[in-house]
Amino acid sequence: MLEHRPPDPPRTEEELLARVRALAGKTLGDIARPLHLRVPRDLRRDKGFVGQTLETALGARAGSRPIPDFWHLGVELKTLPIGKDGRPRESTYVCAVPVDALHGLVWETSHVRRKLARVLFVPVEADPARPIADRRVGRATLWSCDDDPERDTLRADWEELASLIRQGFIDRITAHRGRVLQIRPKGADAHDARATVGEDGWLLATQPRGWYLRAAFTNRVLDRHYARPAATS
Repeated sequence: MLEHRPPDPPRTEEELLARVRALAGKTLGDIARPLHLRVPRDLRRDKGFVGQTLETALGARAGSRPIPDFWHLGVELKTLPIGKDGRPRESTYVCAVPVDALHGLVWETSHVRRKLARVLFVPVEADPARPIADRRVGRATLWSCDDDPERDTLRADWEELASLIRQGFIDRITAHRGRVLQIRPKGADAHDARATVGEDGWLLATQPRGWYLRAAFTNRVLDRHYARPAATS
């Protein structure tokens, strides 16, 4: 196979879509080899491998900066691990919860809203029985939260959860709250703790948290995009 360097960032959305369509049906091994990327045996210590491989192949340059992956296009890349049943196997990380910087923010100016303004969802096989190098990439969809039928639910979930944090109830928030958007812990250990205001008004150390889209929600996004037909007899 011909080896080549990672492509330059796509200049337009059309160019980005052409690139991601060309990846549909290919395996992660097919994509990684010409880019000199090592395919891990499992993802326990390489959780970011799938996303980083697709970012490299598509020409993303944002790295770990808090901006969209294709910042000049305003497009964020999110991979969706898909099980054998064709459904997302887990919730999708959006961004970190700024527990000490939510005051004064509204939905329109929130980190979540900016991240979800324009998202390129790329389904990827995630059957644990299949070697990572043999897992195939599916057809992508370019999605916008403002155009989604559940946009009001996204906003309502964010407003409810952000209000609880502002009131000092962050440690009462569980992953069960939120119909489509949820907050879950994100951080390796206690050394990652952040300071926020607790229920009594005093500062307390709390584990970092992230905003996540529920798997049931991203599955509905795929249903609408692919217009999956109802089963017939």
